[in-house]
Amino acid sequence: MTSEKQDSGSRVPLLPVDQNDRSGGGGSISGAIFNISTGMVGAGIMSIPATFKVLGVIPSFFVILLVGYFVEVTVDFLLKYTHSGESDSYGGLMAESFGKFGSVALQICVMITNLGALIIYLIIIGDVLSGNNSDGSVHLGTLQEWFGIHWWTSRAFSVLFVVLFVMLPLLCFKRIDSLRHASAISILLAMLFVFICSMMAIHVMWEGKTQKLRLVPDFSHGVSFSDLFTTIPVFATAFGCHVNVHPVRAELGRPSDMTSAVRISLILCVAIYFAVGFFGYLLFGDSIMADMLVNFDQTSDSLIGQVLNDTVRLSYAIHLMLVFPVMNYSLRVNVDELFFPKRPLLATETLRFFSLTCILLAFIYGGAVAFPNIWYFFQFMGTTTVMCIMFIFPSSIVLRDAHSISTTREKILAVLVIIFAVGTSSVAIYSNIASNIANK
Repeated sequence: MTSEKQDSGSRVPLLPVDQNDRSGGGGSISGAIFNISTGMVGAGIMSIPATFKVLGVIPSFFVILLVGYFVEVTVDFLLKYTHSGESDSYGGLMAESFGKFGSVALQICVMITNLGALIIYLIIIGDVLSGNNSDGSVHLGTLQEWFGIHWWTSRAFSVLFVVLFVMLPLLCFKRIDSLRHASAISILLAMLFVFICSMMAIHVMWEGKTQKLRLVPDFSHGVSFSDLFTTIPVFATAFGCHVNVHPVRAELGRPSDMTSAVRISLILCVAIYFAVGFFGYLLFGDSIMADMLVNFDQTSDSLIGQVLNDTVRLSYAIHLMLVFPVMNYSLRVNVDELFFPKRPLLATETLRFFSLTCILLAFIYGGAVAFPNIWYFFQFMGTTTVMCIMFIFPSSIVLRDAHSISTTREKILAVLVIIFAVGTSSVAIYSNIASNIANK
Protein backbone atom coordinates (compact mmCIF):
# COMPACT_ATOMS: atom_id res chain seq x y z
CA MET A 1 0.00 0.00 0.00
CA THR A 2 1.14 3.51 -0.71
CA SER A 3 2.36 5.65 2.17
CA GLU A 4 1.06 8.88 0.73
CA LYS A 5 -1.21 10.93 2.93
CA GLN A 6 -4.86 11.17 2.05
CA ASP A 7 -4.67 14.92 1.62
CA SER A 8 -2.03 14.66 -1.07
CA GLY A 9 -4.69 14.96 -3.72
CA SER A 10 -4.21 12.99 -6.86
CA ARG A 11 -3.32 9.52 -5.53
CA VAL A 12 -5.69 8.56 -2.75
CA PRO A 13 -5.89 4.80 -2.08
CA LEU A 14 -9.30 3.24 -2.63
CA LEU A 15 -8.76 1.32 0.61
CA PRO A 16 -7.20 3.85 3.00
CA VAL A 17 -4.07 2.95 4.87
CA ASP A 18 -4.53 3.27 8.61
CA GLN A 19 -1.48 4.30 10.52
CA ASN A 20 -0.95 2.99 13.99
CA ASP A 21 -4.56 2.74 14.89
CA ARG A 22 -4.39 4.39 12.49
CA SER A 23 -6.88 6.90 11.58
CA GLY A 24 -9.58 5.25 9.52
CA GLY A 25 -11.87 6.68 6.94
CA GLY A 26 -14.54 7.99 9.29
CA GLY A 27 -16.93 5.04 8.91
CA SER A 28 -19.33 4.34 11.78
CA ILE A 29 -19.47 1.20 13.91
CA SER A 30 -23.16 0.80 13.03
CA GLY A 31 -22.24 0.86 9.34
CA ALA A 32 -19.56 -1.77 10.02
CA ILE A 33 -22.10 -3.99 11.82
CA PHE A 34 -24.58 -3.76 8.94
CA ASN A 35 -21.91 -4.42 6.29
CA ILE A 36 -20.44 -7.40 8.14
CA SER A 37 -23.92 -8.82 8.85
CA THR A 38 -24.95 -8.33 5.24
CA GLY A 39 -21.88 -10.23 4.10
CA MET A 40 -23.00 -13.18 6.24
CA VAL A 41 -26.75 -13.25 5.63
CA GLY A 42 -26.87 -14.31 1.98
CA ALA A 43 -28.12 -17.28 -0.01
CA GLY A 44 -27.08 -19.76 2.69
CA ILE A 45 -29.93 -18.68 4.97
CA MET A 46 -32.45 -20.59 2.84
CA SER A 47 -30.66 -23.91 3.36
CA ILE A 48 -30.52 -23.66 7.15
CA PRO A 49 -34.03 -25.09 7.82
CA ALA A 50 -33.04 -28.22 5.86
CA THR A 51 -30.13 -28.74 8.26
CA PHE A 52 -32.63 -28.82 11.14
CA LYS A 53 -34.34 -31.75 9.41
CA VAL A 54 -31.03 -33.64 9.34
CA LEU A 55 -29.56 -32.67 12.71
CA GLY A 56 -32.67 -31.99 14.75
CA VAL A 57 -33.42 -28.77 16.61
CA ILE A 58 -31.10 -29.16 19.60
CA PRO A 59 -27.90 -30.21 17.77
CA SER A 60 -28.54 -27.53 15.12
CA PHE A 61 -28.55 -24.81 17.77
CA PHE A 62 -25.24 -26.02 19.22
CA VAL A 63 -23.65 -26.33 15.76
CA ILE A 64 -24.68 -22.74 14.97
CA LEU A 65 -23.02 -21.60 18.21
CA LEU A 66 -19.90 -23.69 17.51
CA VAL A 67 -19.42 -22.36 13.98
CA GLY A 68 -20.11 -18.81 15.21
CA TYR A 69 -17.47 -19.23 17.93
CA PHE A 70 -14.85 -20.50 15.46
CA VAL A 71 -15.65 -17.56 13.16
CA GLU A 72 -15.03 -15.13 16.04
CA VAL A 73 -11.75 -16.90 16.84
CA THR A 74 -10.44 -16.78 13.27
CA VAL A 75 -11.49 -13.15 12.74
CA ASP A 76 -9.62 -12.28 15.94
CA PHE A 77 -6.58 -14.06 14.48
CA LEU A 78 -6.73 -11.84 11.39
CA LEU A 79 -7.22 -8.64 13.38
CA LYS A 80 -4.37 -9.42 15.78
CA TYR A 81 -1.88 -9.92 12.96
CA THR A 82 -3.22 -6.84 11.17
CA HIS A 83 -2.47 -4.73 14.25
CA SER A 84 1.00 -6.26 14.65
CA GLY A 85 2.17 -6.32 11.03
CA GLU A 86 2.40 -3.87 8.16
CA SER A 87 -0.37 -5.37 6.02
CA ASP A 88 -3.90 -4.03 6.12
CA SER A 89 -5.53 -6.68 3.89
CA TYR A 90 -6.19 -10.40 4.15
CA GLY A 91 -4.02 -11.02 1.09
CA GLY A 92 -1.21 -9.01 2.67
CA LEU A 93 -1.33 -11.16 5.80
CA MET A 94 -1.10 -14.31 3.70
CA ALA A 95 1.84 -12.80 1.80
CA GLU A 96 3.64 -11.94 5.07
CA SER A 97 3.27 -15.52 6.29
CA PHE A 98 3.56 -17.59 3.11
CA GLY A 99 4.90 -15.26 0.43
CA LYS A 100 3.41 -14.82 -3.00
CA PHE A 101 1.97 -18.34 -2.96
CA GLY A 102 -0.15 -17.53 0.09
CA SER A 103 -1.65 -14.34 -1.30
CA VAL A 104 -2.41 -15.95 -4.69
CA ALA A 105 -4.01 -18.98 -3.01
CA LEU A 106 -6.30 -16.67 -1.03
CA GLN A 107 -7.21 -14.56 -4.04
CA ILE A 108 -8.11 -17.65 -6.08
CA CYS A 109 -10.30 -19.00 -3.25
CA VAL A 110 -12.02 -15.62 -2.84
CA MET A 111 -12.67 -15.32 -6.56
CA ILE A 112 -14.13 -18.84 -6.82
CA THR A 113 -16.26 -18.38 -3.70
CA ASN A 114 -17.57 -14.90 -4.46
CA LEU A 115 -18.14 -15.52 -8.15
CA GLY A 116 -20.08 -18.68 -7.34
CA ALA A 117 -22.09 -16.95 -4.61
CA LEU A 118 -22.93 -13.93 -6.77
CA ILE A 119 -24.01 -16.16 -9.67
CA ILE A 120 -26.24 -18.06 -7.25
CA TYR A 121 -27.71 -14.75 -6.04
CA LEU A 122 -28.74 -13.83 -9.59
CA ILE A 123 -30.10 -17.33 -10.22
CA ILE A 124 -32.32 -17.08 -7.13
CA ILE A 125 -33.46 -13.58 -8.09
CA GLY A 126 -34.32 -14.96 -11.53
CA ASP A 127 -36.23 -17.84 -9.92
CA VAL A 128 -38.28 -15.40 -7.83
CA LEU A 129 -39.07 -13.06 -10.72
CA SER A 130 -39.35 -15.46 -13.66
CA GLY A 131 -39.60 -18.96 -12.25
CA ASN A 132 -37.59 -22.05 -13.00
CA ASN A 133 -38.20 -25.25 -14.93
CA SER A 134 -34.66 -26.66 -14.96
CA ASP A 135 -35.62 -29.78 -12.96
CA GLY A 136 -38.51 -30.72 -15.24
CA SER A 137 -41.22 -29.18 -13.03
CA VAL A 138 -42.48 -25.68 -13.78
CA HIS A 139 -42.34 -23.04 -11.03
CA LEU A 140 -43.76 -19.68 -12.08
CA GLY A 141 -42.12 -16.49 -10.87
CA THR A 142 -43.95 -13.52 -9.39
CA LEU A 143 -43.83 -11.53 -12.65
CA GLN A 144 -45.31 -14.45 -14.57
CA GLU A 145 -48.02 -14.96 -11.95
CA TRP A 146 -48.97 -11.29 -12.09
CA PHE A 147 -48.62 -10.48 -15.80
CA GLY A 148 -48.44 -13.82 -17.60
CA ILE A 149 -45.63 -15.31 -19.68
CA HIS A 150 -44.09 -12.71 -22.02
CA TRP A 151 -40.61 -11.99 -23.34
CA TRP A 152 -40.17 -9.24 -20.78
CA THR A 153 -41.00 -11.62 -17.89
CA SER A 154 -38.35 -14.11 -19.03
CA ARG A 155 -35.34 -14.86 -16.83
CA ALA A 156 -32.80 -13.27 -19.18
CA PHE A 157 -34.65 -9.94 -19.40
CA SER A 158 -35.78 -9.64 -15.77
CA VAL A 159 -32.28 -10.40 -14.43
CA LEU A 160 -30.73 -8.00 -16.98
CA PHE A 161 -33.10 -5.25 -15.80
CA VAL A 162 -32.08 -5.85 -12.17
CA VAL A 163 -28.38 -5.90 -13.10
CA LEU A 164 -28.51 -2.60 -15.02
CA PHE A 165 -30.87 -0.57 -12.84
CA VAL A 166 -30.29 -1.98 -9.33
CA MET A 167 -26.91 -3.69 -9.16
CA LEU A 168 -24.80 -1.40 -11.33
CA PRO A 169 -25.66 1.87 -9.48
CA LEU A 170 -24.81 0.24 -6.14
CA LEU A 171 -21.55 -1.16 -7.52
CA CYS A 172 -20.44 2.33 -8.54
CA PHE A 173 -19.72 3.30 -4.91
CA LYS A 174 -15.97 3.22 -4.33
CA ARG A 175 -16.21 3.04 -0.53
CA ILE A 176 -17.85 0.08 1.16
CA ASP A 177 -19.08 2.35 3.96
CA SER A 178 -21.28 4.05 1.34
CA LEU A 179 -23.30 0.83 1.22
CA ARG A 180 -24.22 0.97 4.90
CA HIS A 181 -27.79 2.16 4.23
CA ALA A 182 -28.36 -0.57 1.63
CA SER A 183 -26.88 -3.07 4.09
CA ALA A 184 -29.20 -1.84 6.86
CA ILE A 185 -32.23 -2.28 4.57
CA SER A 186 -31.09 -5.78 3.60
CA ILE A 187 -30.82 -6.80 7.27
CA LEU A 188 -34.29 -5.35 7.93
CA LEU A 189 -35.63 -7.39 5.00
CA ALA A 190 -34.01 -10.51 6.45
CA MET A 191 -35.71 -9.74 9.75
CA LEU A 192 -39.01 -9.21 7.89
CA PHE A 193 -38.56 -12.62 6.31
CA VAL A 194 -37.92 -14.17 9.73
CA PHE A 195 -40.97 -12.37 11.18
CA ILE A 196 -43.32 -13.54 8.43
CA CYS A 197 -42.05 -17.11 8.64
CA SER A 198 -42.47 -17.00 12.42
CA MET A 199 -46.04 -15.73 12.20
CA MET A 200 -46.96 -18.28 9.54
CA ALA A 201 -45.43 -21.08 11.64
CA ILE A 202 -47.23 -19.93 14.80
CA HIS A 203 -50.51 -19.72 12.85
CA VAL A 204 -50.08 -23.25 11.53
CA MET A 205 -49.16 -24.46 15.03
CA TRP A 206 -52.27 -22.74 16.44
CA GLU A 207 -54.39 -24.67 13.94
CA GLY A 208 -52.65 -27.90 14.93
CA LYS A 209 -51.28 -28.59 11.44
CA THR A 210 -47.56 -28.70 12.24
CA GLN A 211 -45.63 -31.94 12.16
CA LYS A 212 -43.75 -33.24 15.17
CA LEU A 213 -40.38 -31.54 15.43
CA ARG A 214 -37.28 -33.69 15.35
CA LEU A 215 -35.20 -32.66 18.35
CA VAL A 216 -32.27 -35.02 17.61
CA PRO A 217 -31.12 -36.90 14.49
CA ASP A 218 -33.39 -39.77 13.47
CA PHE A 219 -31.05 -42.52 12.27
CA SER A 220 -33.98 -44.92 11.75
CA HIS A 221 -35.33 -42.91 8.78
CA GLY A 222 -32.44 -42.83 6.33
CA VAL A 223 -30.16 -40.33 8.11
CA SER A 224 -26.60 -41.65 8.39
CA PHE A 225 -23.85 -40.44 10.69
CA SER A 226 -21.89 -39.03 7.76
CA ASP A 227 -24.96 -37.03 6.65
CA LEU A 228 -24.61 -34.95 9.80
CA PHE A 229 -21.32 -33.52 8.52
CA THR A 230 -22.94 -32.28 5.29
CA THR A 231 -24.67 -29.59 7.35
CA ILE A 232 -21.41 -27.99 8.54
CA PRO A 233 -20.52 -26.41 5.15
CA VAL A 234 -24.00 -24.85 5.02
CA PHE A 235 -23.49 -23.13 8.36
CA ALA A 236 -19.92 -22.20 7.46
CA THR A 237 -21.05 -20.56 4.22
CA ALA A 238 -23.76 -18.69 6.13
CA PHE A 239 -21.18 -17.15 8.50
CA GLY A 240 -18.63 -16.14 5.87
CA CYS A 241 -17.43 -12.59 6.51
CA HIS A 242 -13.63 -12.79 6.56
CA VAL A 243 -13.01 -11.21 3.16
CA ASN A 244 -15.01 -8.12 4.20
CA VAL A 245 -13.24 -7.60 7.53
CA HIS A 246 -10.30 -5.57 6.23
CA PRO A 247 -12.22 -3.31 3.77
CA VAL A 248 -14.74 -2.47 6.52
CA ARG A 249 -12.01 -2.00 9.14
CA ALA A 250 -10.06 0.35 6.85
CA GLU A 251 -12.99 2.78 6.79
CA LEU A 252 -13.81 2.74 10.50
CA GLY A 253 -13.17 5.96 12.39
CA ARG A 254 -11.55 3.76 15.06
CA PRO A 255 -10.29 0.48 13.54
CA SER A 256 -10.01 -0.97 17.05
CA ASP A 257 -13.85 -1.04 17.10
CA MET A 258 -13.81 -3.81 14.51
CA THR A 259 -13.77 -6.60 17.11
CA SER A 260 -16.94 -5.27 18.71
CA ALA A 261 -18.62 -4.85 15.32
CA VAL A 262 -17.86 -8.47 14.39
CA ARG A 263 -19.15 -9.81 17.69
CA ILE A 264 -22.39 -7.87 17.48
CA SER A 265 -22.83 -9.06 13.89
CA LEU A 266 -22.29 -12.66 14.96
CA ILE A 267 -24.89 -12.38 17.74
CA LEU A 268 -27.38 -10.86 15.28
CA CYS A 269 -26.76 -13.59 12.69
CA VAL A 270 -26.96 -16.42 15.24
CA ALA A 271 -30.39 -15.13 16.26
CA ILE A 272 -31.55 -14.82 12.63
CA TYR A 273 -30.27 -18.26 11.63
CA PHE A 274 -31.79 -20.08 14.57
CA ALA A 275 -35.13 -18.32 14.08
CA VAL A 276 -35.18 -19.08 10.33
CA GLY A 277 -34.14 -22.68 10.90
CA PHE A 278 -36.60 -23.35 13.73
CA PHE A 279 -39.66 -21.62 12.28
CA GLY A 280 -38.94 -22.81 8.73
CA TYR A 281 -38.72 -26.40 9.96
CA LEU A 282 -41.80 -25.90 12.13
CA LEU A 283 -43.72 -24.51 9.14
CA PHE A 284 -42.86 -27.17 6.55
CA GLY A 285 -41.63 -30.13 8.61
CA ASP A 286 -39.90 -32.94 6.75
CA SER A 287 -41.15 -31.54 3.41
CA ILE A 288 -38.65 -28.67 3.72
CA MET A 289 -36.49 -28.33 0.61
CA ALA A 290 -32.76 -27.61 0.44
CA ASP A 291 -33.79 -24.14 -0.78
CA MET A 292 -36.72 -23.18 1.46
CA LEU A 293 -37.85 -20.59 -1.06
CA VAL A 294 -39.20 -23.44 -3.21
CA ASN A 295 -41.68 -24.27 -0.44
CA PHE A 296 -43.25 -20.83 -0.85
CA ASP A 297 -43.66 -21.34 -4.59
CA GLN A 298 -47.21 -22.65 -4.35
CA THR A 299 -50.74 -21.44 -4.95
CA SER A 300 -52.58 -20.42 -1.81
CA ASP A 301 -56.33 -20.81 -1.34
CA SER A 302 -56.63 -17.33 0.17
CA LEU A 303 -55.63 -13.87 -0.97
CA ILE A 304 -53.77 -13.23 2.28
CA GLY A 305 -51.83 -16.45 1.88
CA GLN A 306 -50.81 -15.56 -1.66
CA VAL A 307 -49.75 -12.06 -0.57
CA LEU A 308 -47.63 -13.55 2.21
CA ASN A 309 -46.01 -16.02 -0.20
CA ASP A 310 -45.17 -13.24 -2.65
CA THR A 311 -43.93 -10.98 0.15
CA VAL A 312 -41.56 -13.67 1.43
CA ARG A 313 -40.17 -14.36 -2.03
CA LEU A 314 -39.78 -10.72 -3.06
CA SER A 315 -38.31 -9.58 0.26
CA TYR A 316 -35.67 -12.28 -0.05
CA ALA A 317 -34.91 -11.34 -3.67
CA ILE A 318 -34.52 -7.66 -2.72
CA HIS A 319 -32.36 -8.71 0.23
CA LEU A 320 -30.02 -10.52 -2.18
CA MET A 321 -29.94 -7.48 -4.47
CA LEU A 322 -28.63 -5.42 -1.57
CA VAL A 323 -26.19 -8.10 -0.38
CA PHE A 324 -24.76 -8.37 -3.91
CA PRO A 325 -22.66 -5.15 -3.89
CA VAL A 326 -21.06 -5.97 -0.52
CA MET A 327 -19.96 -9.39 -1.78
CA ASN A 328 -18.85 -7.89 -5.09
CA TYR A 329 -16.67 -5.33 -3.29
CA SER A 330 -14.26 -7.92 -1.90
CA LEU A 331 -14.31 -9.81 -5.21
CA ARG A 332 -13.31 -6.68 -7.13
CA VAL A 333 -10.50 -5.86 -4.69
CA ASN A 334 -9.03 -9.37 -4.89
CA VAL A 335 -9.25 -9.57 -8.67
CA ASP A 336 -7.51 -6.20 -8.92
CA GLU A 337 -4.76 -7.28 -6.51
CA LEU A 338 -4.24 -10.49 -8.49
CA PHE A 339 -3.81 -8.78 -11.87
CA PHE A 340 -2.25 -5.51 -10.62
CA PRO A 341 -0.21 -6.57 -7.56
CA LYS A 342 2.11 -3.55 -7.69
CA ARG A 343 -0.54 -0.95 -8.57
CA PRO A 344 -3.17 -0.64 -5.81
CA LEU A 345 -6.52 0.58 -7.07
CA LEU A 346 -6.80 4.30 -6.28
CA ALA A 347 -9.88 6.46 -5.86
CA THR A 348 -8.86 8.59 -8.83
CA GLU A 349 -8.54 5.67 -11.29
CA THR A 350 -12.13 5.83 -12.50
CA LEU A 351 -11.64 4.03 -15.83
CA ARG A 352 -9.96 1.01 -14.27
CA PHE A 353 -12.54 0.88 -11.47
CA PHE A 354 -15.58 0.93 -13.76
CA SER A 355 -14.00 -1.36 -16.36
CA LEU A 356 -13.32 -4.01 -13.73
CA THR A 357 -16.79 -3.55 -12.27
CA CYS A 358 -18.56 -3.96 -15.62
CA ILE A 359 -16.47 -6.95 -16.73
CA LEU A 360 -17.16 -8.84 -13.50
CA LEU A 361 -20.86 -7.96 -13.59
CA ALA A 362 -21.18 -9.12 -17.21
CA PHE A 363 -19.46 -12.43 -16.37
CA ILE A 364 -21.73 -13.01 -13.36
CA TYR A 365 -24.85 -12.22 -15.43
CA GLY A 366 -23.73 -14.60 -18.18
CA GLY A 367 -23.17 -17.38 -15.65
CA ALA A 368 -26.58 -16.86 -14.05
CA VAL A 369 -28.37 -17.05 -17.40
CA ALA A 370 -26.33 -19.95 -18.78
CA PHE A 371 -26.51 -22.17 -15.69
CA PRO A 372 -30.01 -22.22 -14.11
CA ASN A 373 -28.97 -24.56 -11.29
CA ILE A 374 -25.50 -24.74 -9.74
CA TRP A 375 -26.31 -26.00 -6.24
CA TYR A 376 -23.77 -28.83 -6.53
CA PHE A 377 -21.10 -26.23 -7.21
CA PHE A 378 -22.37 -24.31 -4.19
CA GLN A 379 -21.91 -27.43 -2.03
CA PHE A 380 -18.42 -27.85 -3.44
CA MET A 381 -17.51 -24.29 -2.44
CA GLY A 382 -18.82 -24.85 1.08
CA THR A 383 -16.49 -27.81 1.61
CA THR A 384 -13.38 -26.37 -0.04
CA THR A 385 -12.76 -22.68 -0.74
CA VAL A 386 -15.09 -21.40 2.00
CA MET A 387 -13.39 -23.59 4.61
CA CYS A 388 -9.98 -22.34 3.47
CA ILE A 389 -10.95 -18.67 3.66
CA MET A 390 -12.79 -18.89 6.97
CA PHE A 391 -10.83 -21.42 8.99
CA ILE A 392 -7.71 -22.94 7.42
CA PHE A 393 -5.91 -19.78 6.21
CA PRO A 394 -6.39 -17.67 9.40
CA SER A 395 -5.33 -20.62 11.59
CA SER A 396 -2.30 -21.25 9.36
CA ILE A 397 -1.24 -17.61 9.83
CA VAL A 398 -1.25 -18.13 13.60
CA LEU A 399 0.71 -21.39 13.37
CA ARG A 400 3.22 -19.81 10.98
CA ASP A 401 3.59 -16.95 13.50
CA ALA A 402 5.62 -14.65 11.26
CA HIS A 403 5.74 -11.94 13.97
CA SER A 404 6.28 -14.32 16.93
CA ILE A 405 3.19 -13.06 18.74
CA SER A 406 1.00 -16.20 18.89
CA THR A 407 0.28 -17.61 22.34
CA THR A 408 0.10 -21.31 23.16
CA ARG A 409 -3.67 -21.05 23.58
CA GLU A 410 -4.04 -19.47 20.15
CA LYS A 411 -1.93 -22.19 18.52
CA ILE A 412 -4.01 -24.91 20.19
CA LEU A 413 -7.20 -23.19 19.00
CA ALA A 414 -5.73 -22.89 15.49
CA VAL A 415 -4.99 -26.63 15.38
CA LEU A 416 -8.51 -27.46 16.60
CA VAL A 417 -10.05 -25.17 13.98
CA ILE A 418 -8.03 -26.80 11.19
CA ILE A 419 -8.97 -30.29 12.38
CA PHE A 420 -12.62 -29.20 12.51
CA ALA A 421 -12.51 -27.72 9.00
CA VAL A 422 -10.56 -30.49 7.30
CA GLY A 423 -12.37 -33.30 9.13
CA THR A 424 -15.92 -32.08 8.51
CA SER A 425 -15.17 -31.14 4.89
CA SER A 426 -13.63 -34.53 4.13
CA VAL A 427 -16.57 -36.43 5.59
CA ALA A 428 -19.06 -34.12 3.85
CA ILE A 429 -17.38 -34.60 0.47
CA TYR A 430 -17.32 -38.39 0.97
CA SER A 431 -21.00 -38.40 1.99
CA ASN A 432 -22.04 -36.33 -1.06
CA ILE A 433 -20.06 -38.54 -3.44
CA ALA A 434 -21.44 -41.74 -1.89
CA SER A 435 -24.97 -40.34 -2.06
CA ASN A 436 -24.62 -39.39 -5.73
CA ILE A 437 -23.24 -42.83 -6.60
CA ALA A 438 -26.05 -44.57 -4.72
CA ASN A 439 -28.70 -42.51 -6.54
CA LYS A 440 -27.40 -43.44 -10.00
